[in-house]
Amino acid sequence: MAANHSLFSTFYSTSPSSQTLPSSSTKLLSISKTISLHRPQTHHNIICSHQLLVPQRSPVTKFLESCLLFSTSVALSVSIFATNVDPVAAFVVATPRKLQTDELATVRLFQDNTPSVVYITNLASKQDAFTLDVLEVPQGSGSGFVWDRNGHVVTNYHVIRGASDLRVTLADQTTYEAKVVGFDQDKDVAVLHIDAPQEKLRPIPIGVSADLLVGQKVFAIGNPFGLDHTLTTGVISGLRREISSAATGRPIQDVIQTDAAINPGNSGGPLLDSSGNLIGINTAIYSPSGASSGVGFSIPVDTVGGIVDQLVRFGKVTRPILGIKFAPDQSTEQLGVSGVLVLDAPPNGPAGKAGMLSTKRDNFGRLILGDIITSVNGKKVTNGSDLYRILDQCKVGETVTVEVLRGDHVQKIPVVLEPKPDET
Repeated sequence: MAANHSLFSTFYSTSPSSQTLPSSSTKLLSISKTISLHRPQTHHNIICSHQLLVPQRSPVTKFLESCLLFSTSVALSVSIFATNVDPVAAFVVATPRKLQTDELATVRLFQDNTPSVVYITNLASKQDAFTLDVLEVPQGSGSGFVWDRNGHVVTNYHVIRGASDLRVTLADQTTYEAKVVGFDQDKDVAVLHIDAPQEKLRPIPIGVSADLLVGQKVFAIGNPFGLDHTLTTGVISGLRREISSAATGRPIQDVIQTDAAINPGNSGGPLLDSSGNLIGINTAIYSPSGASSGVGFSIPVDTVGGIVDQLVRFGKVTRPILGIKFAPDQSTEQLGVSGVLVLDAPPNGPAGKAGMLSTKRDNFGRLILGDIITSVNGKKVTNGSDLYRILDQCKVGETVTVEVLRGDHVQKIPVVLEPKPDET
């Protein structure tokens, strides 16, 4: 009997219903507890007696609870369909996304500058071998960016080279036919023009490249592999690099080296600093496979700015030339001399007018070397890159003193520089 009494007491004390029973029910339970002291009961009987003594909910209460549950379900269903919310997602509470300060800055930079970046398609005319129909076939693509609200778009020259037709796609996926305003093959820069509404044109902010530092963060936006706008990040890994133009082989100086991924299709796109300002044009990569290997190059904006200004105003770049054709550096090295060997100096060119001699053969077929340029204005010339670098610092109409090795004698020849002739 004592064991049964202990069991009943434990069950009663742990039952959650015992905390909310009314006073009348408490009295009934007390009577049942008293009876249990005089009559032995099994555990099953105790539980049954306890359940019988708990007052049942009235039918009205059950009806009201059912109505409340039904009303809640209807209200939730109406709210889901009225707001066009996914029923599954309606029961999922999304946690707010937390981004770091630098992540927020990167996201904002991409959103602010994407409208300025365009996608350029290079179309070439091809004739079908069977039908002889002339078709325009895409032969390449690249990126570019809006320079001003007059519809000028800047890109690389190698992106548009050989094109019979060009199309520019803006960030809102509208496409316009583009015309070539001008290009500079030596610096791999070209300017296009599109007839787009000014409200759709978002010029990119122009920065400065003279004060860049190795290690500062940079961002590249473009359309690699024909994809939509893509952002890659990295740092400036080198400054004052020198690369060769893809079109003419002429050296491009003060190039920015970066480890930001620059893949096919990124050419002509902008390189931005952490403030979202343009500091260069992505132009080339160093990779045997043709994909990004962590070494990319961008033409500095200080160089691009002057070129674009001349192309917009005059349609060409007035760069001074000597008017000569010179031998490859390897050939000059094989001859055992240091300098630039003049192969041809046309008589109507600046060097020809000044009396510079070309390389030729005598009546017996023996090679007679022409003048070998060793310095210009006192600056030593050891190869073609040195000569180009010196001429880039000169102006059209300027007279320079060219020192040449003619046979066994050194001569100084004054040459008046002339502008580069128009190119088609």
